[in-house]
Amino acid sequence: MSEYKKKASKAKNSANINIAPLPDDLPGTDSPEIPSVLPVLPLSELNLFPRMVFPMLIVDPKLMAVVQDSVLKGRVVGLFVVKAEAADKKEFEPDDLHEIGVAAYVLKMSRGDDGTMRVLAQGLGRIRLLEAVETDPYMTARVEHLPEVYQLDKELEALISNVRIQFKKILDLSPSMPAELSVMNENIDHPGLLADMVGAALNIKREDKLELLSTLEIKERLEKLLVILQNQIEILELGSRIQTEIKGRIDKSHRDYYLREQVKAIQSELGDDDENTVEINELRQRLQEKDMPEEARNVGRRELDRLARMNPASSEYSVSRTYIDWILDLPWNEMTTDSVDINNARRILDEDHFDLEKVKKRIIEYLAVRQLKPDMKGPILCLVGPPGVGKTSLGRSIARALDRKFIRISLGGVRDEAEIRGHRRTYVGALPGRIIQGLKKAGSSNPVFMLDEIDKLGADFRGDPSSALLEVLDPEQNFSFSDHYLEVDYDLSKVIFITTANVLDTIPGPLRDRMEVLHISGYTGEEKLLIARKYLIPRQREAHGLKPVNISIQDAAVKRVIADYTREAGLRNLEREIAGLCRAVAVEVAGGKKEKTVLKAADVADILGPPRFESEVRARTAPAGVATGLAWTQAGGDILFIEATAMPGKGGLLLTGQLGDVMKESAQAAMSYIRSRSADLGLDDDYFAKHDIHIHFPAGAIPKDGPSAGVTIVTALTSLVTGRPVRPDVAMTGEITLRGLVMPVGGIKEKVLAAKRAGLRQIILPARNERDFADITESLRKGVTIHPVKNIDEVLELTLKVERTCGTN
Repeated sequence: MSEYKKKASKAKNSANINIAPLPDDLPGTDSPEIPSVLPVLPLSELNLFPRMVFPMLIVDPKLMAVVQDSVLKGRVVGLFVVKAEAADKKEFEPDDLHEIGVAAYVLKMSRGDDGTMRVLAQGLGRIRLLEAVETDPYMTARVEHLPEVYQLDKELEALISNVRIQFKKILDLSPSMPAELSVMNENIDHPGLLADMVGAALNIKREDKLELLSTLEIKERLEKLLVILQNQIEILELGSRIQTEIKGRIDKSHRDYYLREQVKAIQSELGDDDENTVEINELRQRLQEKDMPEEARNVGRRELDRLARMNPASSEYSVSRTYIDWILDLPWNEMTTDSVDINNARRILDEDHFDLEKVKKRIIEYLAVRQLKPDMKGPILCLVGPPGVGKTSLGRSIARALDRKFIRISLGGVRDEAEIRGHRRTYVGALPGRIIQGLKKAGSSNPVFMLDEIDKLGADFRGDPSSALLEVLDPEQNFSFSDHYLEVDYDLSKVIFITTANVLDTIPGPLRDRMEVLHISGYTGEEKLLIARKYLIPRQREAHGLKPVNISIQDAAVKRVIADYTREAGLRNLEREIAGLCRAVAVEVAGGKKEKTVLKAADVADILGPPRFESEVRARTAPAGVATGLAWTQAGGDILFIEATAMPGKGGLLLTGQLGDVMKESAQAAMSYIRSRSADLGLDDDYFAKHDIHIHFPAGAIPKDGPSAGVTIVTALTSLVTGRPVRPDVAMTGEITLRGLVMPVGGIKEKVLAAKRAGLRQIILPARNERDFADITESLRKGVTIHPVKNIDEVLELTLKVERTCGTN
């Protein structure tokens, strides 16, 4: 052992691989003296093979102690690689280490200024870990030395020769490797040492090095090494070929550079603008490489040729240059890949939005068809509903579910056709329309494109934008959309267009006909509570810098806000009031309050002030002559009180409340019906001749129109002339005829929502609207009773509790 240490101590402290000579008394074998019990040094990687000298950097204090003790007790330590599955452990068991390791002799040890330890070690031989002897303060283990025994024959000589040849190829392909390796490759006779030297020199995977270390039979080790060498040669040859190609390109670039410099010199002598020529050439190169339709490429070439002949100082130059930039920047054929995972899309839609089942169902159907037919055209969807129900945000969720880009433009107040179709290039400062601009911003030709507030488009002397949208929103035409600025057809068929509107009436019929209309109704109080709990409260809590440990809003408090502080179909005001609650708590937290604030129903008025709304149905309908109707507005459904009073007069009819012509005619029809049934109602023959009737629709500042208040007017008049008050829990809607028939009306679901929000439990609807009852969900029906009626007699029986007296012609 002393002779071996003496020879090993001559190894240099170098990062290069060094090899200690074989002991003279061991011909054909490798059997240096190694203690049977060694301190164990676990390593993540093992670059040290027997007889190799290799530096190591140690940062773990526990491992430093292993090295220090080994220096004091004989300088020999066992190096073992930690298994991958145990890499995160702090304490290692014998089972966490690979069985085969290397016994190493510590040649030199030093500490760096940064607290790390640098160790120079030489491999002595392979060892097998048998069992742990001690584990504290570090592991010592009983090991078995594994000597290398080989028999030199022709097969082994052939393997040695092949390894030398293959390794020489690697050295030739890797100029950065030390030159000493070539000398070692030629002079090492020991086959095991040759295999270990080559394995240590190669930059190979950790697993490959462990396999070479664990292979005790030398022939088998050389065979495995040959496979590794062949793989390394292929990688290096491929890298060399790539380098050659890159060098060729660089050489070509240098050649082109010199040619361009010569052209510049010639142009400088001739007085030409060299920078302009370079710019034109770069644009030609971009045009050639751009993936675009041939028609657009030809237009770009013609415009470039025209640009090349222009003087850069010309005013037309910047116009032409801007046009070419638009041609080159547009995503003609660039598309994002759709995510057609239906389950994931459904999860995203449910995660972002509550209810809205019709819209979600339509998107899932689109994905299913898209999966079966990838080249299908994008749908044109129109989301119609009151403000604040989530139409705009639903577009973002659809884009996220499809993994597409999302672009939104607002059409509210747009009156210029050029906003859609672009300006012609004859105008100064001309630009493409918003559709083309949005596609450039998206960077793909298949985004989800939201056209917000399409019902608020205008029209004046500058054109009609809604007419310009006819081509955009028609799947049979938009594959060749023509923008006035581009003057090249652009394919919009891959785009999913989503439009939003509060009402359909203001959308022109031809445009409405091109879209698939999906109605979105308002929310009930129960639905608002669920949405507030799941979406609004967490969002506002985060927006105000609060955490769940700071604030908790009880359901009773949310119900109080819904009932007394908001009257809306959507959720915007509810979210504003919740934000007000969060701000009040944020002030307390910022002031140093540590405990959690739990907001109850009684705390709402202290923060938000007195209630803004209260139920007044019972008080309003207490006197005779007042009935509660249901109306539809752009903001959803609402209740409408209709008041009638009689006064001495000459049979006149006075209508007030800013009424439209249709509602006035409906009131006159109701009056005629009541007068024709005066005898059945027990009135004197001259009652209407001696009385004037005044019908008033409160909230006079709000315009009102439509025929759906007819039933309510008849009920109010009947209550007035008979002196019987209308039941306070009843609301109604429906158009009437002079014969007393109840005709169907629109907005049924919205009106039912309004009645439920107002606390009304009996709802009278036209029987001919039963086809619309399917839209009324079970949660909406809960707690209310719907009465379908065919004529006024049924209405009066339900509202005034009178005998059936009026017949129907």
